[in-house]
Amino acid sequence: MDGDRVEIDGGIMEGGGQILRVSTALSCLLGLPLRVRRIRAGRSQPGLRPQHLSGLAIIRDLCEGRLEGGEIGSTEITFTPGKIKGGTHTADTKTAGSVCLLMQVAMPCVLFAASPSELHLKGGTNAEMAPQIDYTVMVFKPIVEKFNFTFNCDIKKRGYYPQGGGEVVVQMSPVKELSPINLTERGIVTKIYGRAFVAGALPIKLAKDMSAAAVRCIRKEIRDLYINIQPVREPDDQAFGTGSGIIVVAETSTGCLLAGSSLGKRGKNSDKVGIEAAEILLRNLKHGGAVDDSLQDQLIIFMALAKGVSRVKTGPITLHTQTAIHFAEQLTKAKFTVTKLEEEDPGKDTYIIECQGMGMINPNL
Repeated sequence: MDGDRVEIDGGIMEGGGQILRVSTALSCLLGLPLRVRRIRAGRSQPGLRPQHLSGLAIIRDLCEGRLEGGEIGSTEITFTPGKIKGGTHTADTKTAGSVCLLMQVAMPCVLFAASPSELHLKGGTNAEMAPQIDYTVMVFKPIVEKFNFTFNCDIKKRGYYPQGGGEVVVQMSPVKELSPINLTERGIVTKIYGRAFVAGALPIKLAKDMSAAAVRCIRKEIRDLYINIQPVREPDDQAFGTGSGIIVVAETSTGCLLAGSSLGKRGKNSDKVGIEAAEILLRNLKHGGAVDDSLQDQLIIFMALAKGVSRVKTGPITLHTQTAIHFAEQLTKAKFTVTKLEEEDPGKDTYIIECQGMGMINPNL
């Protein structure tokens, strides 16, 4: 069998866990045996970390596959997929590893399962270096559902750095195929809303400060819009450990959603957390794209699987997105083109990502 393995270089381009997520998900979907070498070669701690391992384990369980080299610190794995089955699956990073990244790797697979799935994902819900669960629910979910599927995401408990301890339950039914998306009209911003949260030992005043600072920062650029950022204290039975952060979302006349978010940490002034989120949002609004910089790369695998041509208008293409495109093209028959929009306002840096999807059909339905 080894002769037919697809070889993946895990050290090129973005060189992180994302290569593993995209390539193992596609391997599982397409029934392609895989070898990934030089995993996270460029990172300060190369090789598999606990969150990557739990992501690999859930993919293996989803398709009753075979995984070799699945140990912490391992820089090479081989994966032989089986048939994707639905049902209940659990993935636990046992750390603050992100449940949102576990969702990213599992979701494309369970869409093409034989029956409905329930994923119990445990780890960090609001963690660094990953989308926050609020982003997943408020931005990723409504946009990705335009590919013509729905899912339910129930936040049972929030978990923060360093212990994690959070849990979300994702339920979804399989689809026959995915429809392509067209997100090319940004429209005008019609509302701005969000939530600033504290949990555990932190006082609600911090949430109010984050919210007020974010509002002040956005007001400088956008004067005529009501901005509603709710300060909240997470109930003690719905959060594990201590954490704080903020997400601010802009909604547009064409139904686009763009966001900025930030996490608090020890020694970081709460005003700074609020301002950071506001500045990310404003930067995302300035480039004129219909999606924000965090969503770009998360849409690539769905575009590759969809049947037909998808088009998405974005700001500058992130390295994560370039990486996702590279591996989606290597593993599927999807074809991507990225075009810089010259006719736009010269001050804007906008692109169209176009994809002729492979038209994956669910063989089980």
